[in-house]
This record gives sequence, structure tokens and C-alpha cells, in this order.
Amino acid sequence: MVEKEFIVAIELGSSKVTGIAGQKKPDGSISVLALAKEDSSSFMRKGVVYNIDKTAQCLTNIVKKLEGQLKTRIKQVFVGVGGQSIRGVRNVVTRELPADTIITQEMVIELMEANRTLDYPDQKLLDVAEQEYKVDTQLQLDPVGIRASRLEGNYLNILERKSFFQNLNRCFEVAGIKVVEMYLAPLALANSVLTEVEKRSGCALVDIGADTTTVSVFSKNVLRHLAVIPLGSNNITKDIASLQMEESEAEKMKLKYASAYTDNSEIDDSLKYSIDQERQVESRKFIDIVEGRLEEIVLNVREQIPNEYYDKLLGGIILTGGGSNMKNIEQAFAIHTRIEKIRTAKFVTMTINSVHDIIKSHDGTMNTALGLLAKGYINCAGNEFDPTGNLFENEENDNAAGGNNQNDRSPRPGVIITEQEEREAEEKARRKREEEERKRREEEERRKEEELKRKEEEERIRKENSWFNKLRKKITKFGEDMVSDE
Repeated sequence: MVEKEFIVAIELGSSKVTGIAGQKKPDGSISVLALAKEDSSSFMRKGVVYNIDKTAQCLTNIVKKLEGQLKTRIKQVFVGVGGQSIRGVRNVVTRELPADTIITQEMVIELMEANRTLDYPDQKLLDVAEQEYKVDTQLQLDPVGIRASRLEGNYLNILERKSFFQNLNRCFEVAGIKVVEMYLAPLALANSVLTEVEKRSGCALVDIGADTTTVSVFSKNVLRHLAVIPLGSNNITKDIASLQMEESEAEKMKLKYASAYTDNSEIDDSLKYSIDQERQVESRKFIDIVEGRLEEIVLNVREQIPNEYYDKLLGGIILTGGGSNMKNIEQAFAIHTRIEKIRTAKFVTMTINSVHDIIKSHDGTMNTALGLLAKGYINCAGNEFDPTGNLFENEENDNAAGGNNQNDRSPRPGVIITEQEEREAEEKARRKREEEERKRREEEERRKEEELKRKEEEERIRKENSWFNKLRKKITKFGEDMVSDE
């Protein structure tokens, strides 16, 4: 039997959980082999897990659906982490150095480690984006080899509430799904939709989701700011529902009539939009509600772009996500942010081969899932199975074959250490400390024994060289000489 090879990624969103499996080709393209979706509105809010059991069951269902399409067991997955509580916080670590010290890589690593040990109450440090280093008075991306008397490291620490991160990890543990790596979803998305020119020249990536809008600001190929706004396209739907209709009806109205911007001269006060065969709503009232909420979202995005980069976004604003499909969305952003360069990233930059309509539609809703799939690098396939037989046959053998030693992995941009990996690392560190303590005690005992022997030897020599001992030796020798003469 030929062993299959594919990568599996799971994205947990506010409105749906998406599982996707695909193969990377030598030419850099990706072929999507399987796709599964589940509604997540009953157990996730604003991208955060609130019901562990329901989330775990959803994850189990996703994996089963993918396995059914692949006719192969899945032994491990890659996961994207996002949600409302994720935010970027700046931190500075400074070291005073002797005059004319040449900065080494070890000094830079020491600075980074000092930043990582910073304690944020109730917050989990997910990732660190290195900014510039200040060498004396000059800013440098790479300070190694430069002479200086002062080194300053600037970092953007990505945080999430500890309870939310623990809930997410617990869901995969309950579901019995092995996680190879967790990725910061906004970075995976950025890598899949932004061009190198945009990240280098400065841009703001705005991902408009169902319940949240994520803002990622880049400059000189470095992530400068990250924030998640608790507003999304569902807020527009709920506002429309205030016009005396169900949310399902409001969603249909939004998809059919909503526009992010409508010129006042184009509004017909006599025009009405049909809710159903019996009910209608005035077009102006509908437009005011949609534009009012959309303007609030745009202005919040504007506030999240740091002033020091706002006038330097040569790459402009890049919109993506399901909410970016609204009519005239680019025009609305240009008006309210006063940034002229706006584009919508309907699809990822890599070549994707797929038969799935939702992927071929290029509507921005699959960009994050495809970005996570592109970051995967380890085969997630287990054994083939008989669809009519036991789906989890030979599970223990598969788990043994699919093991990966992640304990020694050094932190990489966009990669989040899971709780299990943290526990394994802590256990390894504990064993290392115990071994070092044992060696220290053995060394101490050896040193004490040597010290005791040394003192005993010194005492022996001291006694031998004492005046009494010398006199005794002379008398003994005199006696021996007398006997010898006789």
C-alpha cells in the first residue's frame, strides 16, 4: 500500500470551523483534497471558545468528515489561533555595555529571552515580533558585529487571555486530536495575501470577519501592530434585524441590498426594499443603518493604525474576509480613512487547485484556511481505512508512527507553543534541573572528601615536622646508632 501524504489545517472562526486537507506540489501550488465546515455560532463568540465540549465535538466531526473524503486516517493537524482577546503590546529591553563592546548574537538572544520572560497577568505570550534594535542612537534591524555601549531591543509581544488559550488547547485534548503546531492566524493570512512590496513599503491588512475585524500593520517586512476589533459583518446584520425582522431575513437583505457607501444623490426616498411578500422597508432607512455600522468599523480600523505609520502606508489598506465582499467597500474605506490606495484580496497569492465551489468562488472567506494549509510542513496522513469498518482502527500504531519531537523547537515567528509542549518543556527542564542538582551534590561531596584528605595529609605532615616528633626521631636514631656500634 502506498502511503498517502497530505497536510491538514483547522481554522476556528466565529461563524464556522473549517477543516482543509491538501498536498503541496513541487511547483509551489497546492491541491485541495478535502474540505469540511461546521457552524460554530453556538459555542464560539468573537473567535473565542466558550463551550469546550461542543467545540471538541465539532472538531471530531470535522476530522471525521475529512477522513471520509480522504479515505485515510488523520493523525495530526495544524491549527490557527485568532479571536477577540489577541492584541499586540510593545516592550523595550535595554542593556548597558562596556565601551566599544562588539555586539554578538548571544547578546541579542539574551535580550530576546529577557523580553519573553516578562510576566503579563492573566495573559499568555503567544508570539514575539522583533522590531528594530537601537544601537547607541542608531536603529538597526541586525545589530550583530556593531560596536556600542548600549543595546536596546524593541519587541511587539502578541498576547491572549490565558483562559481563552487554555480552553482552546483543552478542546483538542478532549477531542483526542494531536496538534503539530499552532499558528497565529493573522500572520498566516498576511503571508498568503500580501505581496512582499506591500509588507516592505508599509500596509494595513484588514480582515473583516463575522464577529471581529483584525488589523495587522506591516512596515519594512515587520509586523508593527496587531489588534482585533469586536465588530464584524454580523453587527450589520443585527442592526438590520432591528427593522422588525428575523436575523436570517436580515442576512438575506444585507447580501442582496447592502452597500458600504451610497452617494446621497443616488438615494431614492420613495424606493422600498422587500423583506418578504407582505413587508417592506424604506431604502434610506436601510442604507443609513448599514452605512452607520460600517462607518463605525472603518473608524475603529483607522484608530488601530499607529500614527507613526499612518502617513507611510505606501502599500495602502488591503481588505479581505467575508465582510470585504460588500458593495463599494473600498470606496467607504477610502472616504473614512483618507487613504486612497485600497484593494480587496479576494484570494491568496499562491496557486490553488480545487474542485470545491467555495474555494473557486474567490470571495475571501477561505484565505485564512488556505494560509494555514500553506504553512503546514509535516505529513498528517495515517493509515487507510475501510469506510464500512472501524474508523479508528490501528489508532495506537498511527499515533506512535506520527510522533514528532517538538520539545527542542526554538521559537519561530507566527508559531505558538501549545500547552502540551509547554508541559513537556517544563518536565524536561525539571529533569535537567534535577540532574544538574545531582551532579552539583556529587561534586560537592567529592570536593569535601578531597578537602578532608588534604587536611589529614597536612595534619600528618605537621605532626612529622613538630619539634617533639623531630626529638623523638633523633633519640630513636641515636639508640639505633648505639646498638649498631656495639
